[in-house]
Amino acid sequence: MKTPLTLGTGSSAVVKSCQVCKSPGLENVLFLGYLPPVNTMPAIGSTPHEQPGYPAQLLRCPCCQLIQLGLIVDPRVLFPPEYPYTSGTTKILRENFAELYRECRSLLPLKPDDLVVDIGANDGTLLSNFAPHHRVQGIEPANVGNLANQRDIPTLISFFNAEAATKVRAEKGAAKIITATNVFAHIEDVHAVVDNLTSLLAPDGVFVSESHYVHSLVETLQYDTIYHEHLRYYSLHSLKYLLEMHGLTVFHAKRIPTHGGSIRVYAARPGQYPAQASVAAMLLEEKRSALNGARLAEFKRQVALSKMQLQSLALDIKQRGGRIYGIGAPSRASTLINYVGLDDAILGCVLEVGGSHKVGKYIPGTLIPVLEESRLFADQPEYALLLSWHIADELIPKLKQKGFRGDFIVPLPTPRIIKADSSTTN
Repeated sequence: MKTPLTLGTGSSAVVKSCQVCKSPGLENVLFLGYLPPVNTMPAIGSTPHEQPGYPAQLLRCPCCQLIQLGLIVDPRVLFPPEYPYTSGTTKILRENFAELYRECRSLLPLKPDDLVVDIGANDGTLLSNFAPHHRVQGIEPANVGNLANQRDIPTLISFFNAEAATKVRAEKGAAKIITATNVFAHIEDVHAVVDNLTSLLAPDGVFVSESHYVHSLVETLQYDTIYHEHLRYYSLHSLKYLLEMHGLTVFHAKRIPTHGGSIRVYAARPGQYPAQASVAAMLLEEKRSALNGARLAEFKRQVALSKMQLQSLALDIKQRGGRIYGIGAPSRASTLINYVGLDDAILGCVLEVGGSHKVGKYIPGTLIPVLEESRLFADQPEYALLLSWHIADELIPKLKQKGFRGDFIVPLPTPRIIKADSSTTN
């Protein structure tokens, strides 16, 4: 996940009407309890102290069908300057951004002097694909943006607001492409942000967004992606509704594998680019698999069942004397661990790749330490819980090749064990 650019209003707010269409009468979908901010990670050994917990409630707008959080938490709480995530440490994101660049080259008539702006540029991983061929500019509020500057990827350390858009346009001109990957659903006042990006966009410019796809969330029971950074969960219908409110037309859309299932959308001013068949096809598919009240009620039931199944599985392992280590510390791990009620007596530690800023910290809301991945091979537990379960097919062979001999637990959508000597599940 990349750092979002919000307006930084400095206060939390209860959502009383739809964040996109402003309709009242939002319907409850799911409540996961009071969860800590996913990036509140105290150092290992620090004395436990009072930490905030915010309600994690999903709501549905019956008008534009947007699924959204019921509380907007102060962005300064969620995205502090020491924000620990870096895009470049995640292979699937590196590959996704390389593929995004290739797709842009195939769809758009790009020239060397064209300007590409990335909102929420993080460490510059996305722009590193464009930088050898075009002018680039990142905008990033957290200190991680300095890593991009060190890589000679110009990055403005700022929230994306009217001042930042004006500054970039004055210094570098209008943008041919503006990207917002895994940040567009995180932004507090989304209408102000779209106004600001359209003011920076050239007349023939293209806005490319990537957001977690609500249909993927429901299809594969990804309740672990529900946390306070994610204010909205888009379908193509809700994204199209939003963008058209600001004079932008969607001309291409596709599902992509990042974050367990996301949606990439290309939008521009009307008449600039021909509509691809992908747009009509995805809209039709969404109508066929509508997320109506009955479907969302079943989703809620399955989430509760999955929680109890994972608790039962972990309890059985511990009663038999088995040890469980977590693998990977993505933000979604905090939701799963806190909602299910795992603690350091159940999960001995969570292991992260070397160089991660999360190593040496506790998982939010717990005393479960995040340690360097080599611990898995030096002190092998009987079970490895895959907290980045959505890329289990990639992780399991890699961990086996490195020497892990234990079994794997895949927690979602249905908790199951993958034996060390088999690719089948129990």
